[in-house]
Amino acid sequence: MRRKGIAILGSTGTLGRATLDVVRRHPERFRVVSLSCGRNTTLLLKQIEEFRPAYVAVLSEGLAERLKRELEGMKHPPQVGHGREGLKRAVSVRGVDTVVVCVVGAEGFLPTLEAIKRKKTIALANKETLVVGGSLVMKEARKNRVRIIPVDSEHSAIYQLLRGEKKRTVRRLILTASGGPFFRTPAEKLKDVTVEEALKHPVWNMGRRITIDSATLMNKGFEVIEARWLFGMDADKIDVCIHPQGVVHSMVEFVDGSMLSQMGYSDMRIPIAYALGYPERIESGVEGYRPEGVTLEFFPVDRKKYPCLELAYHSLTLGGSAPAVVNAADEVAVDMFLKGMIKFTEIPLIIEKTLCEHIPWKLLSTEDVLEADRWGRRKAMEVAKRL
Repeated sequence: MRRKGIAILGSTGTLGRATLDVVRRHPERFRVVSLSCGRNTTLLLKQIEEFRPAYVAVLSEGLAERLKRELEGMKHPPQVGHGREGLKRAVSVRGVDTVVVCVVGAEGFLPTLEAIKRKKTIALANKETLVVGGSLVMKEARKNRVRIIPVDSEHSAIYQLLRGEKKRTVRRLILTASGGPFFRTPAEKLKDVTVEEALKHPVWNMGRRITIDSATLMNKGFEVIEARWLFGMDADKIDVCIHPQGVVHSMVEFVDGSMLSQMGYSDMRIPIAYALGYPERIESGVEGYRPEGVTLEFFPVDRKKYPCLELAYHSLTLGGSAPAVVNAADEVAVDMFLKGMIKFTEIPLIIEKTLCEHIPWKLLSTEDVLEADRWGRRKAMEVAKRL
């Protein structure tokens, strides 16, 4: 059996490490062709020594030069690139079959588009790619007949539940949210929460930005936008509910009244293994789930307590560049909160005011997406200064 060539963008992050753990369990199925990371070259070096990729990319030219020096003396060292061009090169190296996109934020957009143009299968763990440029990405995927397999646990669940089903039989998609660390915290107390409190996610172990997005439910809003493009469903057919236990990862309701759910441990190796092994199921390293004695609860979302979710829906209604602007404003606001510059409750305020000052334009090219991202960041900074 020919081994599948894997490129992992963001290999030193939580999802990248989980992907390599799945790959490690199946040496007969997969081989690592290329890796990329931001600044964590110490861990990247260890990954290079273990998996022997042909190419690696890092954030900057300075880091790339330092890494080259550290690789001196290694037999058959990988080529080293950097920046956006480095990411684009990582997906196009000879032998790459599947690109696992684990980088955080809008930086995932361009290399994902490049991989699609080169007809690589996409295992997408970067929701921002579809948030900022979903129409362009899906158009290119259809043109090149490229399969995009979601790695987000919620979208992987829906992808599995819809397998073999016809779109016309679907009444609605239901994304579950844990509610983050503040589900049971009164809304009036949110203005006083600390960064440390916001980073204590009750279910998932994730990066800092996505953990804050989960606390505000903006992460779930982005997942609504992602689901709209992945599954071709209108926003009014995509719902969100709070499920504190994090056992049911999503549900699909059909026109006959049936509702199917996908359940399991909150371990990202499950959707990663599904994406890498598709259309087969392969062992992920996660032990079997034991449902005995487990209570499952589901609650409606308090839209007033979680205004970020409403802002995401609104940007989807506005269309065009609006979701990209919301994502950019969120990245700015979350970064400011993590640095202690604003309060937790000012995150949605900055996003809302940024969106209110934006007149959406159609996304006809990658430059339209990049300009929306730049505009959103500039405006969010202006809004923050006025607070």
